[in-house]
Amino acid sequence: MELIRYVAGPLAAAALYALLPAAPVAAQTTHRLEAGPSTVAFGHYDPAKPGVLRIASGDIVEVTTMLTSNPTRLQDMGLPADEVQPELAAIYDQVTDRGPGGHILTGPIHIEGARPGDVLEVRILDVGYSVGYGYNGCSGFVRDLCDEDVRSRLIRMDRDANTAEIVPGITVPLRPFFGSMGVAPPPDSGRVSSNPPGRHAGNMDNKELVAGTTLFIPVWVEGALFEVGDGHAVQGDGEVDQTGLETSLEGRLQFVVRRDMSIDWPRAETPTHHILMGFDPDLEKATEIAIREGVEFLQERAGLSSGEAYAVISMAADLRITQLVDGNKGVHLMISKTLLPR
Repeated sequence: MELIRYVAGPLAAAALYALLPAAPVAAQTTHRLEAGPSTVAFGHYDPAKPGVLRIASGDIVEVTTMLTSNPTRLQDMGLPADEVQPELAAIYDQVTDRGPGGHILTGPIHIEGARPGDVLEVRILDVGYSVGYGYNGCSGFVRDLCDEDVRSRLIRMDRDANTAEIVPGITVPLRPFFGSMGVAPPPDSGRVSSNPPGRHAGNMDNKELVAGTTLFIPVWVEGALFEVGDGHAVQGDGEVDQTGLETSLEGRLQFVVRRDMSIDWPRAETPTHHILMGFDPDLEKATEIAIREGVEFLQERAGLSSGEAYAVISMAADLRITQLVDGNKGVHLMISKTLLPR
């Protein structure tokens, strides 16, 4: 695996996890899960779908994911046929249980002992590239701004330099992350589309969730049933034209079942910030959810009153639009760890 490591070596890793809430972790086993016709969920999170891999809390999974495009479309963009991943072609040839969304998600992964009311801690240890290309497809938030004659662009990546020329003359550093990481929704939800994010996390498209960060997701069904996909080499907040630089990724994820915490919405943690998230079809409502999550968090961690926490958010935290194009809009609140008591 060609992995971009944002946590370099055991000392840095120890420093990162010293920042996280304490969680008992059993002896680790490392598993390998590669995307293929028998190991993906095509377009959905489903509480009734059985796990394709069963692991214990504390285990690590080396996982591969497929970009969200079919081989014909990629070749129409100019990709030579021999560069299409065989696994991607096999998935499109063999997987008939698709929808209602369009993302190819690796999993589900069943984490033994996870049960409704628990929290699944997902430590993103490494993220890297499976291929040297990606694409950007345009529809998105302001559709009329797309070039009608070029709706999708194939983009080559310089993996040695970790950069890509995303349009002629503009080269940007890459920061790979999985756009979709989530668990099965509550049983009464039934199968849900892979497109909108929600309390189960899913297609959050949060560009902060790179290697070295940790995601916390409320668990809704036995085993959690975690899925991952929608790899991005880089993306801006908002993802306004519908996509980031979509690509196939590989990564290492560690899973820990948490019974010492309780949350209603997904949260995340970087070495420098706590991230509180809100998702809703209405952008104002999504913003309110993120703010309320932030107030609750500051009350828990810093012992503040509601008004004090709200004032801290107004004066010293940052609200960002995660994405505008996935049905449920996303807003995330960045709270610096320097604000909190040690």
